[in-house]
Amino acid sequence: MTTDELKGILKEREKRTLEYKRAWTEVPGSLYETVCAFLNRDGGIIVLGVEDDRTIPQGVNPSVIDQLCKNIANMSNNPQKLSPTFLLQPEIVDIENKKVIVISVPSSSQVHHTSGRIYDRSTDGDFELKTDAAISALYLRKSQQYSENQIYPYVRLEHLKSETIEKAKNLIRNTNSAHPWLTLNEVDFFRQANLFHHDYMTDQEGFTLAALMLFGKTDVIQSVLPYYRIDAVVRLEDTDRYDDRLSLYGNIIDDYEALMEFLAKHLPDNFYQEGDQRISLRDKIFREIVANMLVHREYQNAIPTILEITKEGIIAKNANRPLKAGPVTLANYTRYPKNPHIANFFVQIGRAEHLGTGIRNIYKYTPIYTGKQPQIDDEDVYTVHIPLPLGFTKRSVNTIQKDIQKKLIDRGIRLSRSQFAVAVAIAQNPSITRMELVVQLGMPEISVTFCISRLKEKGVLVRKGGRRYGEWLLTI
Repeated sequence: MTTDELKGILKEREKRTLEYKRAWTEVPGSLYETVCAFLNRDGGIIVLGVEDDRTIPQGVNPSVIDQLCKNIANMSNNPQKLSPTFLLQPEIVDIENKKVIVISVPSSSQVHHTSGRIYDRSTDGDFELKTDAAISALYLRKSQQYSENQIYPYVRLEHLKSETIEKAKNLIRNTNSAHPWLTLNEVDFFRQANLFHHDYMTDQEGFTLAALMLFGKTDVIQSVLPYYRIDAVVRLEDTDRYDDRLSLYGNIIDDYEALMEFLAKHLPDNFYQEGDQRISLRDKIFREIVANMLVHREYQNAIPTILEITKEGIIAKNANRPLKAGPVTLANYTRYPKNPHIANFFVQIGRAEHLGTGIRNIYKYTPIYTGKQPQIDDEDVYTVHIPLPLGFTKRSVNTIQKDIQKKLIDRGIRLSRSQFAVAVAIAQNPSITRMELVVQLGMPEISVTFCISRLKEKGVLVRKGGRRYGEWLLTI
């Protein structure tokens, strides 16, 4: 969260989804009551170091703030304090020359309790549920609200892909080598990630739909959800059928990688520098879109997830359960996970940002990448429309590759794999720079320079204009 975003939050008084707490050198005793209440209701934001009247006389003591954040994360993962556990990731934000801690808490698909007590949330604050009727009503509401929480008691560990589980642990390890989940055995790993539940109303216990969608083998997922599929399609020339297509039916951790590779194959990755760091605009935008397609899909809806690259732009669609239907903008978006445990797991493996950050990245980087604003609609089918990137050629990569290959054969010219990749990238975007080629192709700069020299020597490539304003021209 940025300072400006926090300033916007501080304009609002405490409400059902917002709580301020004083915290100079220690975590307030009522923190987990509020965390529990937010998880059980609609989620919300807790700001530590701010008074009820929204003033910040001290903030949080800088000498202990890092340790407090670690303590909050550790305690949220401790079933003695919060059960079922829900791993929180506090953020430190600087404001008014002071430091505060911001904790974003999503709505959960489970009923949580702290110190043996169940809390709910109203406009007046946190309140304990003491009657059986109130607690049963909460369980009923949760069971109807989230499909990811459905238990499949006959699914066993062998129905999940062991290589995907290991991949996920490595991703977590790369993000945080001291992550508390990494020391657990397989069953406890799934319990702590809220992917293995015990339903105290039905007495069922087992892996959930969330566990299946994250790690399931393809045949098991298809048995449970026979209609589930993802279609990625390129329609730039053959608009009646397709130029290229990818159909996926497996778990979303593996499918995420397949979709990102599909996009990298068909979309340019224009060079962009933010501060002193080079970033991939394509990855910044589409890692959020792809994660959203997979993480926030309503899995019990038969509508397929679709990703299309067309002459009108890139369109992503997925079945949805809208919170409030209509266009999504920076001014009105709501931090509402459709599948909170799947969303939380994607955050832990570094495949998604904290709730809400993804929308901000899409709106921030799309105008730089395309010259235009994105369009996002939260309806029964959640739709994201991204205009075509600047300099994008409305020909499929497959067609470009075939055209270049045919011309090379006709002229008896042989290129190495790297030289051919450079030629295809230039055909896609004649104004691409050497550094953009380095980033897009993942090649060392010296290799890109060598390939360009060889392409010139073989009469395949010439440069028109200067280094800054010129462009490349394939001469075959």
